Amino acid sequence: MSSVKSLKPSTFRWTICSLLFIATTINYLDRQVLSLTWKDFIAPEFHWNNNDYGNITALFSIFYAVGMLFAGKFVDWMDTKKGFLWAIGVWSIGAVLHAFCGIATSGILTGNWFAGFHGSKEMIATVSNTSAIISTSVTLFIFARFVLAIGEAGNFPAAIKTTAEYFPKKDRAFSTSIWNAGATVGALAAPVTIPFIAKSMGWEWAFIIIGALGFVWMGLWVFYYKKPHEHHKVNEHELNYINQDQEEVVAEEAVPQTEERKFTFKECFSYRQTWAFAFGKFMTDGVWWFFLFWTPAYLSSVYGMDSTQSALPLFVLYMITLLSIIGGWLPKYFVEKKGMNAYSGRMRAMLIFAFFPLLALLAQPLGGTTYWIPVLIIGIAGAAHQAWSANIFSTVGDMFPKKAIATITGIGGMAGGIGSFIINKSSGVLFDHAHKAWSTVDGTPLLEKYPQYVNERLPDGFFEQLEKSGAVVVDGIDKGYMIIFSICAVAYLIAWTVMKTLVPKYKVIK
Repeated sequence: MSSVKSLKPSTFRWTICSLLFIATTINYLDRQVLSLTWKDFIAPEFHWNNNDYGNITALFSIFYAVGMLFAGKFVDWMDTKKGFLWAIGVWSIGAVLHAFCGIATSGILTGNWFAGFHGSKEMIATVSNTSAIISTSVTLFIFARFVLAIGEAGNFPAAIKTTAEYFPKKDRAFSTSIWNAGATVGALAAPVTIPFIAKSMGWEWAFIIIGALGFVWMGLWVFYYKKPHEHHKVNEHELNYINQDQEEVVAEEAVPQTEERKFTFKECFSYRQTWAFAFGKFMTDGVWWFFLFWTPAYLSSVYGMDSTQSALPLFVLYMITLLSIIGGWLPKYFVEKKGMNAYSGRMRAMLIFAFFPLLALLAQPLGGTTYWIPVLIIGIAGAAHQAWSANIFSTVGDMFPKKAIATITGIGGMAGGIGSFIINKSSGVLFDHAHKAWSTVDGTPLLEKYPQYVNERLPDGFFEQLEKSGAVVVDGIDKGYMIIFSICAVAYLIAWTVMKTLVPKYKVIK
């Protein structure tokens, strides 16, 4: 703590919050590169369909889920500073690895490992075995996603732990909503940068340039972060504000680390609070990841937009999600103005946010008028999710001691990853099924007219060739999106109901 007795409280906690915001922004930029490049740049090179992409994103979710389970314990063990550095270092390496999947595919299939980015494309084009190209490239991308997922899994446990260190309970939802908005800003910046990098320099450089940002952040973290009571930029007044929660006012110097109670996984799972948090994450994380990973493909499949044409709609969509900042203000209003405890105020706010995704039921029915209607609806649903997310994260800090926060957050992240796996895998299978089984050619079901494709992939550009021949093609994939939109719409109310049933009243775990 600073020895300078300033009358004015310092505000260094907001500098730390800014660093968490930047880390989360980079996290989501790295995560978005594949979703914004696969349809226009990667799929034509490797012959992917929706199911291939769905497999990659679904497995990413599982890797992320398992990573989250252990990332929380890892961050608790390594502590915040080193844990965060390891996390962002690993995921930045994973992000850059994607760029070399084409070269590796060329090397495995042709024996040419030194062709370069452009040369590898030419070598892959000479391979006649399409199945080998698909399986090899998908496997390599899955490995790159594995490394990315294991690193990214550490971001939220470390950020939540940092928030608990630097903010009192009443401010945690607000501060969390600020740095969690980095997810929105990352998603916002992605469509106006990544497709244009990929188009001008090649999709590989989009992964390299965005991935390198993480290494820059590591330098900032090393320079700025210390525990509040050790930091010379945190004066006594600010430290007292941070430690204002009476039940947690424990002088760090007076209680050695060896005396702090540790929570085992078994013990964590014995609390209803853990299951409530985990179920809420399981039901709702997949919704955000679906919007994140599949909205560019949705605009491409349903409205025929390429990645540069969809840049403006996606930018507007994620700009709307910045309204999620209300997610931090509303529970604070309930606590300070209505006299509720932190948990009750948070749950009241989350119930309000849970109703907004119901608008997704209208996205597809009204989408025939203009693509702007589903863009606006998805944006509102995304804002509601981010507001919900800021508060569900903060319920952990409300009910568990600091030493258990990263572990409980990791358990919730695992549950969210499993939910995301289910929705991403199901979406890929459903969309390819709808594309074949529910499409018509001149009014006749596609598979009735072309039964040879019942158990086979449609050839690349099959619909385009039919349309060039004069056939009237109606793609059934929009029906698949309607099903997933409907699931997303009701997920939050189901989650809230179960959470409230498990933990009806505020109860702190000692």
